[in-house]
Amino acid sequence: MSDKQKLFMRRAFPVVLIAAAAVCCAVLAVKISRGKDTVGKISAVPADEETTAADETETVITTVPVTTAEPTTEPPDDVTVRIGEMSLHEKVCQLFVVTPESLTNGENYSVAGEMTRAALKDYPVGGLVYFAKNIDSAEAISQMIANTKQYASEQGMVPLFYSVDEEGGTVARCAQKAGTTWFSSMYYYKDGGKDTAFANAETIGSDIAGLGFDLDFAPVADTWSNPYNTVIGARAYSDDFHQAADLVGAAVEGFHSGGVYCTLKHFPGHGDTAGDSHYGAVYTDKSVAELIQGEYLAFESGIASGADMVMVGHITMNGVDGLPATISHTMVTDELRGRLGFDGVVITDSLSMGAVADMYGSGELAVKVIEAGGDMLLMPRDLGEAVRGVETAVNDGRINEERIDESLDRILRLKSERSDIKKS
Repeated sequence: MSDKQKLFMRRAFPVVLIAAAAVCCAVLAVKISRGKDTVGKISAVPADEETTAADETETVITTVPVTTAEPTTEPPDDVTVRIGEMSLHEKVCQLFVVTPESLTNGENYSVAGEMTRAALKDYPVGGLVYFAKNIDSAEAISQMIANTKQYASEQGMVPLFYSVDEEGGTVARCAQKAGTTWFSSMYYYKDGGKDTAFANAETIGSDIAGLGFDLDFAPVADTWSNPYNTVIGARAYSDDFHQAADLVGAAVEGFHSGGVYCTLKHFPGHGDTAGDSHYGAVYTDKSVAELIQGEYLAFESGIASGADMVMVGHITMNGVDGLPATISHTMVTDELRGRLGFDGVVITDSLSMGAVADMYGSGELAVKVIEAGGDMLLMPRDLGEAVRGVETAVNDGRINEERIDESLDRILRLKSERSDIKKS
């Protein structure tokens, strides 16, 4: 290249660079301009298109009627239905357990015939209790019970309890008159332990169930803690509170294995008293704290083993409230129900016993038992007066009919375990 050409290149090169730069700037400006237009087109929506889009995306809310589902409740069970079908008179009568002759006003001691049938129609009681004078033989007592069951069924009654005092030893109606297995008093078996207590009770239960009985007023849950006590004495399972508790619990299981309901007696404990409540008032000075440490133990054990009933004795509680336990709200409701947790049937000892019958008429006594929390009333001196007394108390508002229903519910639920309590 000549010097002239080299000079030309040196002068032209800056011009070329400036021209190239100008072209690049122009191209960049165009791209930027186009980008702005694109952005504007993306973000800008015509008014008519915006409205259309809003219409297309509008959420439509539809109100759906709310339907409330019917509450699901269990249908009433057989016991509830049966109670609802009963008149007040039927309910009240169901609370009583009486002797056959009490039901028939002194007739039919050892047979059940037309007088029994008529008497059940007038007084559809909850149960019957039989003593030695009612038992001519095994065959006779079985027929007597069978006839009574038939009469009750014909009249659509709730099935009755058929009960007896069968402890063994000195209190053994069936062993004395019907030839069932003979035992000595339970105290004399105490060293045989729980197995022997169970076996003895199982045999007694099986024997009397074979005759038609379904309820035994046993075992004795009293502890023979007072050596001068004569009303209980060797009828008790032991003279030691803890041993008595072990043996009584085993006996409850034995009676059940033998096929009968059983009853702990005589709450809160008759083994430390010096008198006999059959003939007059009997007292204890023990406080609740002392009872908890002693007498209560056998009852607690029997309850834990599933005892069906607890019989309350006519023991005047000088150390508690000064009342016979049978009519003491403290002893029946607060202690037996509350502290000991018993939710089965509470039955009284015989209401014809001097300890209470010499203090109150049959009607007033029956009302007081119910007010205290008792469920079943055993052998009032006058059944008619007792029934009328309770009915009057309900009609006058002294006792709510719902209170009667509470006891009736316990009674019928127990019966329903072995019987059909539905109305035929």
